[in-house]
Amino acid sequence: MTPPMRCALCLVALLVSAVFLSGCQTAISLADQTASAVKPYIKPLVTPYKIDVVQGNVVTREQLATLQVGMSRAQVSGALGTSLLVNVFHADRWDYVFSFKRKGGAMESRRVTLWFEADKVARIEADELPSEAEFVAGLKGVREPGPLPVLEATPEQLQRFPAPARASAASAPRFIPSSYPPLEAPSPQ
Repeated sequence: MTPPMRCALCLVALLVSAVFLSGCQTAISLADQTASAVKPYIKPLVTPYKIDVVQGNVVTREQLATLQVGMSRAQVSGALGTSLLVNVFHADRWDYVFSFKRKGGAMESRRVTLWFEADKVARIEADELPSEAEFVAGLKGVREPGPLPVLEATPEQLQRFPAPARASAASAPRFIPSSYPPLEAPSPQ
């Protein structure tokens, strides 16, 4: 093949490639236009699944009300559980921290701090805490059960089904005892 022929062949291949690639760009731009036209209709229908995230020791108003100055560390652990944050430098301070993020909402966090003197509660500081009912109601995954369906059939519905046939004594299976060897050997007398 002569050099001018090769050059012409390369030029044709380059032009064909350019035509195909421009077609791809047209196809991509058409797909983008179609997707952008469809997005407003599909977006409300298709959303990612998000969960409520609760982290830490949840402390409610009712639990905080059980705490009193003078309680021992064991009594506090029994009422609130083990503290997640125990500072090495402040062994007489326990922090109960919990946070929760609701679907699409901002993260909220609460803190209860206890100070001990001679292994007894000396001081209690706490943020505004939710009651147990408020906290559970705030979780969107928990729903009130709806009305229960009536589980009784009307006489008309019962007539659609035939009455069960009664089994006769002859057709009923019989229990035939088999003879098994005794579990224990007879004792010599």
